[in-house]
Amino acid sequence: QVRLVESGGGSVQAGGSLRLSCAASTYTYRTYCMGWFRQAPGKEREGVAYVDNDGSIRYEDSVKGRFTISKDNAKNTLSLQMDTLKPEDTAMYYCAVAYSGGWPPSLTDFSYWGRGTQVTVSA
Repeated sequence: QVRLVESGGGSVQAGGSLRLSCAASTYTYRTYCMGWFRQAPGKEREGVAYVDNDGSIRYEDSVKGRFTISKDNAKNTLSLQMDTLKPEDTAMYYCAVAYSGGWPPSLTDFSYWGRGTQVTVSA
């Protein structure tokens, strides 16, 4: 069983920044892929950014150039630096781990999920 704990969420004004962190109870270098997802009220969960075990990275179009995903295998952590935040970035953000799958990964590839951290961006 893999435990993932997110932190770093909060409330900021548009244009501000937040840094999310995810602490994993497993060796992150053994994972196939780790990713950040988000879910706004009334909407489906969507992928935000992914990093695989080779260091390949993919971003959802709406966050390209504003968000940066990084993984620290020495600390078994996953981070998401979010800059130039917009009100439409408001959502619960989740960290997830996949041990197999395609590239880019699909939501169903991820078998372990954290409980999420709330990000609220005001206009």
